[in-house]
Amino acid sequence: MKKLLLVLATMMMMLVGCGTTETKEPADQPKQEETKKEQVTVEITKDNGKEKVTEKKVEIAKDATIMDVMQDNFKIETQYDGAFISSIEGVAGSEQEKTSWFFSVNGEEAMKGAKDITLKPGDVVEFDLHKYE
Repeated sequence: MKKLLLVLATMMMMLVGCGTTETKEPADQPKQEETKKEQVTVEITKDNGKEKVTEKKVEIAKDATIMDVMQDNFKIETQYDGAFISSIEGVAGSEQEKTSWFFSVNGEEAMKGAKDITLKPGDVVEFDLHKYE
């Protein structure tokens, strides 16, 4: 019986000694993935890029649309039940001057509205106020 207890005690000690040596990050430090923020660049210009209004790198949430980003990071005004951006940072289009806001994503003119385009990390959104005729 003593031999059996001795064998069991020895096996237990071996099992305890064979534990993993996993290293953990301290709880007060964020993990690598959590510190990396997903961003897009938004450039606001006038007259086909001749005059810069502002440029910002902004964080985006998963499935964020252009409209979401603009509402969260810029002072905008909209028309047509929020479907059309008519003013950005106090700069508005004019029917008299026949100017309006146009936008592109990664250099390609948008063929959908700002509510309908979902952004991806690294995208560059350009808004430009220029003549529509």
